[in-house]
Amino acid sequence: MIEADNLSKSYRVADKQPGLMGTLRHFFRRKHKTVEAVKSVSFNIEPGEVVGFLGPNGAGKTTALKMLTGLIHPTDGSVSVAGHRPFARKAAFLKQITLVMGQKQQLLWDLPASESLRINAAIYDIDDTEAKRRIDTLAEMLSLDEELTKPVRKLSLGERMKCELLAALLHNPKVLFLDEPTLGLDVNAQATVRQFLRDYNKEHEATVLLTSHYMADITALCERVMLIHKGSLIYDGSLDGILNQFAPYREVKVELAEPITNGQMDTYGEVQSIDGRVARLIVQRDALTRTVDRLLAERDVCDMTVTDPPIEEVIGRVFTDGVAD
Repeated sequence: MIEADNLSKSYRVADKQPGLMGTLRHFFRRKHKTVEAVKSVSFNIEPGEVVGFLGPNGAGKTTALKMLTGLIHPTDGSVSVAGHRPFARKAAFLKQITLVMGQKQQLLWDLPASESLRINAAIYDIDDTEAKRRIDTLAEMLSLDEELTKPVRKLSLGERMKCELLAALLHNPKVLFLDEPTLGLDVNAQATVRQFLRDYNKEHEATVLLTSHYMADITALCERVMLIHKGSLIYDGSLDGILNQFAPYREVKVELAEPITNGQMDTYGEVQSIDGRVARLIVQRDALTRTVDRLLAERDVCDMTVTDPPIEEVIGRVFTDGVAD
């Protein structure tokens, strides 16, 4: 459904030094530099897949989405979405995709959402009867009722975001590009949006490419994730695979019968914290069995738990500590 082959985007930007002298030099002798926003990214997404697209701010996620939807033209490489070249912006292509950006809105601010929905239906050549059926179905899935009759400016952020989703999906698109769809929403609104997207994907077998800084969105919806770092795709696989590749260790939390002193646990692994009788250790996976056996044999253990590190902690470490490099 989505194919990207060596997709790249670079920009030529002014290279000006700070200060008055820098401004004067730039006025008489301009210098430029090339910024590579996306570098030779390649991937394939099958029909019906829900894929998470993760990266820190400025990594190239939104730029990639804009190339996939045809908003900007790639500098190099090729892309195909639902059998179309996105930048051609043909009507047949636009009727199969939608782009939802948590920081943008398409609903008219002073009109009820229902009026904007009527406009969308006319744009996509949906007759009144079918439009009403689709609006009623999607509104029920999103728990929307009287909110559709209020001016958009009077809706809460969560209500407005649900109306935005309804408007974006009114034409039953087969490919959903979602850029931070739960940005700024409270916990309940986030859960509603996630359940709606899960149901929509199941009912329509829609392909979804989702970017989000909320790992709960990714873990709830995506079995496959792609990590982009400094414009390059550094990982494409399962969530579990991230732990195996970027976090080859486990967390061991052990509670002893006696208070733990400094230096007492250093031989068992990397000590993360000590709180009274409880210690948190980082242990390499290949040494885990030996370490647990030693703890049970050498210490008076009251309780012990072994877990994977939190997925958001691992991904954050990849992007902030340079593990990807």
